[in-house]
This record gives sequence, structure tokens and C-alpha cells, in this order.
Amino acid sequence: MASAAQAAAAEAAHQMLSVAEAARQEVDAYLDAAQRKSLLRFITCGSVDDGKSTLIGRLLYDSKMLFEDQLAALASDSLKSGTQGEELDFALLVDGLGAEREQGITIDVAYRFFATDKRKFIVADTPGHEQYTRNMVTGASTADAAVILIDARKGVLTQTRRHSYLVKLLGIRNIVLAVNKIDLVDYSQARFDEIVDQYRTFADEAGIEAFTAIPVSGLKGDNVTARSEAMSWYGGSALLEHLEAIPIAADLVTAPFRLDVQWVNRPHAGFRGYAGRIAGGSIRPGDLITVYPSRQSSRVQRIVTFDGDLDIAVEGQSVTLTLEDELDCSRGNIIVASTEPQPVVDSLAATLVWMSEEALVPGRSYWLKMGTQTVAAHIEKVDHVVDVNSLEKGPGRPLALNDIGAVAIRLDRRIPAIIYAESRRLGGFILIDKVSHETLAAGMVDAIVQRAEKRPVADDEEGRILWLTGASHAEQLALAAATQQKLDALGHSNFLLDEETLRGGIGSDLGEAPGDRAEYARRVREIARLMSRAGVHVLVAADIAPDEAHPGRSISADDIGQKGADEWVI
Repeated sequence: MASAAQAAAAEAAHQMLSVAEAARQEVDAYLDAAQRKSLLRFITCGSVDDGKSTLIGRLLYDSKMLFEDQLAALASDSLKSGTQGEELDFALLVDGLGAEREQGITIDVAYRFFATDKRKFIVADTPGHEQYTRNMVTGASTADAAVILIDARKGVLTQTRRHSYLVKLLGIRNIVLAVNKIDLVDYSQARFDEIVDQYRTFADEAGIEAFTAIPVSGLKGDNVTARSEAMSWYGGSALLEHLEAIPIAADLVTAPFRLDVQWVNRPHAGFRGYAGRIAGGSIRPGDLITVYPSRQSSRVQRIVTFDGDLDIAVEGQSVTLTLEDELDCSRGNIIVASTEPQPVVDSLAATLVWMSEEALVPGRSYWLKMGTQTVAAHIEKVDHVVDVNSLEKGPGRPLALNDIGAVAIRLDRRIPAIIYAESRRLGGFILIDKVSHETLAAGMVDAIVQRAEKRPVADDEEGRILWLTGASHAEQLALAAATQQKLDALGHSNFLLDEETLRGGIGSDLGEAPGDRAEYARRVREIARLMSRAGVHVLVAADIAPDEAHPGRSISADDIGQKGADEWVI
């Protein structure tokens, strides 16, 4: 009898273990499926009181992403701080700051996470007030999509245009035009069409290629998570259905491989790796790479992660690369595929969104942070300032708070740079005040400016080459000797190219024919130019004058004898 009881207990225990194992497998399967879901980052933006916070609150509520204690707190807060009477005020799920609830506005960027069966989402609720446009730029900088809200009663406003223009500048191509509070205009199709036509006119002028218009009511829930029966005239998707179907550009790895080095990983003397996040493309062991700005090349030896080595790494992954060779590579450098040459420049053409109450000061030195590189920079010129209402380009002037302008930037050293259209991660930057460390502006690189290397006038060829002409060769040599003595006293490196030395060297194979004389002059000019570029002051006593291609100063020995060397020696 005891054995029968024991057998029954063993059977019950086995069944309990089986149930527990099945539950564990079910949980593991759920977590694995959740891990594999794609992630969409999007923002809500538009003018003040267009209902952005309410719409996000409705999304959280209808997608069942709220716990019971959160719902209870929402009901309590709605009675104390809400604006909907005894109804739930969904905006309170997002507006958490005391000042936000007191004023009924969004001030800071609020991030919220929610998920559906098809996708995970991170939504940034951005402020509508012009004063907080800088906060909107922060929220939009990492977004894949933008939901631009318009109050159906008010139509397109100035801040609607501003945010839309910023969305376009920041490279967000998936734009949803949510005509909100459609219930307050009796679900009017005519009003919806009027607003869409109004916005389309602006979008065409702003260069916004496409957008999807959806009539919604964040408060009532119409067309938010499911199609509304109140608008039979609308045949499109609900907002959430559309967000679930948006393609994510980050899934594509067809761009060239780029990794900005975050730090050099050296846990011990036998390991050196370069850690960072892949900003584009893919990489495999054995691939040939080049490090910029040093332009040194090597091959990838390993792709190291916390979970082990990888056979391939793609955009968005954080990895450590080890290379076959020891290279000069540190934080701020960029590792790219050797098949994609990278420009290294000290000048940029960019668009700035000024985010500080202190106006831009052209010529002042700021810190420019782009990716993991930080360099000193100054604004050489403000080309124009954009009027967000008319999109006209006004005259250049120092940028003030919320101004958007095109500028020319000069850096204190040459760095690898990428235009924003090719890489949002590596083509965007911020300007930082060197004293207060305040972030002053967000910028997007529009073009790489390849400039010829410039040297100060006192240090270029014209300042360092002196062509002695006139008088006798002996007088030229005497004046050259006096000049060299003066240059030596001033600490300037110098060299004399005289007729006898040149004829016996570079001109030894040349005669007195006109063609030979021309070739001899060409050689002398080229040598003088190369030596001057190396920083040497060159005196030419060979009866050869400069030409347009080889600058310098032609001085008559007779004139020098009258004025004295002190008046023309550098």
C-alpha cells in the first residue's frame, strides 16, 4: 500500500515537473520571440496642444501596456490634475514633471516603451512650444519615424512647419501626418482633406517626398489602434497598424562599413582591440580595413563580443575588432572598408539648429563633437538663415535661439568626415561652449569642403623666395651673403641657389640654346618652390625671374643697394 502511495506521489511529482518544464519552455519561447521582434523608434511632434501626449497615452492604454497600479494612479491623477473631467487624462501617462502637469504642456522629452505582437516601440513625446524646439531635436536625432500631429480645428501652424522641416533635415523619411481631434470637427472628411492639401503644399516646398495622413482622435481612440466606425470614408490603416508596417532602415546593411572607435580595449598585454558601434555596413574576419585619419591599413583578425567571437557583424552592433597589424588607432578614429576611401578635411559646410539663448559668435572657438571625435572649431560664415514659414533663405547673420542656418565651419585639424545623408550617426554633430560646456547647436554635415592647404602670407612661397636680378653676379652674391646673415640672425632657415652651383648641377646637361635656357629656368623655379614649401627661405642669384606658376619677389640688386637689406628681409 505504501508502494502505491509512493508511486502516486512520484507520478504527481513527474507531472508537476512536466508542467513546470512546459511553462519554462513557453516562457523561453516568448522571450525569444520578443527578442527577435524589430524595434521602431518614433517621435510625436507638432504645435502646442495638438494632443501628442494624449495620443501616446492612448497607445499605451489600448496596447495593454499598463499595470493595474498604473491604471489606478492614472485614475487618481486624472481627478486631481486632469483636464477631462471625470474621464481618464491619458496625457498624464507621459507628462511626469510637476511643471508639465501644472501648465498642461510638455517641456522635456518623455520616452516610453510598448510592444505589440508584431513589433517593439520606443516613442519620444517631444514638446510643442517653440521655446523647447531644442528638446524636439534631441528626441528626433535617433528616430526612425515621426508622427506629426495637427489639431483638426487649427490646421497647419508655424511650429508644425518648424518641426516638419527639422524632421526632414534630420533625415527621417517615414512621416505620418496625424490629423488629431477629428472628433471635434464632427469627423469631417472635408476638413481632413483641406488640412492634408494645406500640408502637402508645404511638404513639396520643404522637400518632404512623402507622408501618410491618418485622421485620429487620441482622446476617443478613433483610428489609433483600430479602425474607427465613425469615419467610414477613411480607407487607410489605423495609426498602430501603420507603425507596425514601417520598414526600418537600420535593417539594411548595404552601406559601406564604418566604425567610430570608442576606446582601445587592452585587458592585458597580449590583447589590443578597437571597440565601437558599427555605424554602417558589415564586417568579417579577413576583411581589409583602413584607419582614418592615419590612412593605415590592415585586416580584421577577430570580431570579439561578450558572448564570443562573431563570423560577421552588422550595423548597430557594438563589437571589438582586433587587427593583424599594430596600427596608430585611438578614440575618435574611424575604421572603414578599404574599398571606400574616406575624405579627411578641416572644413565643413553644414546646417545648424541653434539651441542656446546665447547667440552664435562667428570666429569664436567652440568644441565640435562628431561621433567619438572632439575638435576645436569656429564658424567662418553664416551663408543664410531659413525662414520656416516661407522656407526662404534670408541673409546670413549670427544665429539666435531656434534659428536654422547654413554655415561654413573651419576645424583646428583635419578629421575624417561624412555627410549626414550618408550616415546620420557619423554625419551629425553638436557644438559645445568651451567654458560652460553647454550644448549650443545641433548640426548636419551637408558637404565636405576640400581646400588647398593654406599658409600665412609670411610663410608662403611669395614670402620665402627672393629672385636677385640686375647688377653683376658678384654683386648678387655679395647682397645674398648680407641677406643670409640677416636671416640667420632672425632664426630663419635659408639657402642660396647661385648660377655656378646650378649650372654645375641640375643644368650640367643643358646648353645655351633657347630651349635649354627655358628648361634650366623651369628646373630652378621648381627647386625654389619645393624648398620654400619646406619652410626654407630661398635666394636665387641666377638671373631668373619668377612666373605666374612660381611666385616670389623679383628684386633688383641696384634697388637693394640703395634701400638696404633691412627693408625687405623677412
